[in-house]
Amino acid sequence: MRLDAGQIEVIDQAMADILRRKTPAERLAIASGIWTSVRIMLLTQLAEMHPDWSRPQVEREVVRRMSHGAV
Repeated sequence: MRLDAGQIEVIDQAMADILRRKTPAERLAIASGIWTSVRIMLLTQLAEMHPDWSRPQVEREVVRRMSHGAV
């Protein structure tokens, strides 16, 4: 079910029900795991795309992207 033309994903009702039954701590653990996975994937991808960058440069770019440019 699409809510608008720009939306590419809508959560499945069964998954929404499962997530609603999670405790706040469980939901935070899930979010933390996703955050960690994204960070690792970005570190790996950027290091491969920019072999000339130092580790600190790669890490700065990861932070920039994950903070939407706020950092």
